[in-house]
Amino acid sequence: MYGDDPQRPFEDPQKPAGSTPPQPAVQPSSEPPRYSRPAEPSVAKEDASWERQTIEKLAFAALKEQKTSRRWGIFFKFLTFAYLSILVIGLIGLPGLGKKDGLGEKHTALVELRGVIDSTGAASADKLTSSLAAAFKDDNSVGVVLRINSPGGSPVQAGIVYDEIKRLRGKYPNKPLYVVVEDLCASGGYYIASAADKIYVDKASIVGSIGVIMDGFGFTGTMEKLGVERRAYHAGENKAFLDPFSPASDTQKEFAMKMLGEIHQQFIDVVKKGRGTRLKDNPDTFTGLMWTGAKSIEMGLADGYGTVDSVARDVLKAETVIDYTEHENVAERLAKRFGASAASEFADRVMPRMGVIR
Repeated sequence: MYGDDPQRPFEDPQKPAGSTPPQPAVQPSSEPPRYSRPAEPSVAKEDASWERQTIEKLAFAALKEQKTSRRWGIFFKFLTFAYLSILVIGLIGLPGLGKKDGLGEKHTALVELRGVIDSTGAASADKLTSSLAAAFKDDNSVGVVLRINSPGGSPVQAGIVYDEIKRLRGKYPNKPLYVVVEDLCASGGYYIASAADKIYVDKASIVGSIGVIMDGFGFTGTMEKLGVERRAYHAGENKAFLDPFSPASDTQKEFAMKMLGEIHQQFIDVVKKGRGTRLKDNPDTFTGLMWTGAKSIEMGLADGYGTVDSVARDVLKAETVIDYTEHENVAERLAKRFGASAASEFADRVMPRMGVIR
């Protein structure tokens, strides 16, 4: 019945059972046709492709930067290693470093003597004798040239070098040793030069100063003015000999002059033995005076004019010159630069010298 069951649809009693109700006619629309949006899956695909490309670009950029960083890292590591290697070699001071032995070519061996002759500098006996020994030992060296530019220095160091030159000349009698003077060859420098076969100079070189000096300072008058009292206790009458803070006695002065006279006579004997009959009789030769290169040739203190190149070319007939000088290593240079040398120089020049002979 109609309306008995609320879940049952309304049925027309006049309509046969099972018939389909008529559909309303579709009226044509006057609005323009509407187009639907593109499918969503296509948009998502394009977005994913753009994200992937961006990630790939970032990844490749990161890899490239990493490779560049690694390459620079290797470069700087290599640079550091090379620097440390050079530093270690310099600190060790490898023997023979910088020497050009055994080149298979006849050459002139060169050794440099520059600066003050002392036991710690570049012109020490140890460095000079080892350089000279290497120069004589090389079978391809036809002779040795010792180039000197020195005001002198320690008579002990000069004597050691002189004796070594005499020994090497005796051991290698066919290898001459010539001295070439540049600006200055005085005192201990000339002491060493007198051991050579010949001495060559420039006309303006300064040569000579065959003498001995011991110098210092006395502060007794200054101490009295300042009210400073010197207190020195010693066992031995002359233990305070050459003390700059104590008055010098006549006995001590006499003793010092006697000692200097002995060393001076040693110097004279060495020069006379080395120069022989070439040395002219001149009362001023051994007074400590110095002369020009031209005057030294007249006095027999030198043999002629020449340079390293002219002696190698015209005398030794071997124009190729090879330096055998043993130079200071890095450690020595650093020590000098950072105060060791300054302290030594201060002690030598500013503080009173007590018994320094040169």
